[in-house]
Amino acid sequence: MNATKEKGESLLNNKDFACGDGVRFILSALKENGEKAYTVGGCVRDTLLGREPNDWDICTSALPERTAGIFRSLGCGVIETGLKHGTVTVRYHGENYEVTTFRKDCTYSDNRHPDAVEFVSDIKEDISRRDFTINAMAYNSAGLIDPFNGRDDLQAGIIRCVGNPDERFEEDALRILRALRFAATYGFSI
Repeated sequence: MNATKEKGESLLNNKDFACGDGVRFILSALKENGEKAYTVGGCVRDTLLGREPNDWDICTSALPERTAGIFRSLGCGVIETGLKHGTVTVRYHGENYEVTTFRKDCTYSDNRHPDAVEFVSDIKEDISRRDFTINAMAYNSAGLIDPFNGRDDLQAGIIRCVGNPDERFEEDALRILRALRFAATYGFSI
């Protein structure tokens, strides 16, 4: 774990956070237009573990219509992927990047999907709805946001729910399988 920790430490000190040009472009464009923007979730987790992320999730304070407008004005292709859930896909140099408005989930009547989402203005409120502490981190050039100590759990090799585990699993029963998958993939304890 020490080699992973050291690699994660060096990436945290890297203002570019080892992300590609597309991610840097999107974060910068949103910031230059007065919005907050972060990489969030699994890409932050994987980067801290010294692994190459499979994809980069980006979240922002911009409402989806504003996100679409910003990137259209910059000549990017925009796909209105899931406006009611706050997601817009930005095409940059042939690659797709999902950009989602900060949100919180409402009730889960089917134990899998939120019945509705509410857009919020605070990144901490957005990441508080996530499943596990190791996925509840956000990063941009200002630094790491980690209100649930996900980085400590990564270093300790622990899968821990954000908040009350009974509530997290009641919201979405698939989280139980995700916990098992993460434990098997990373060799962590639940």
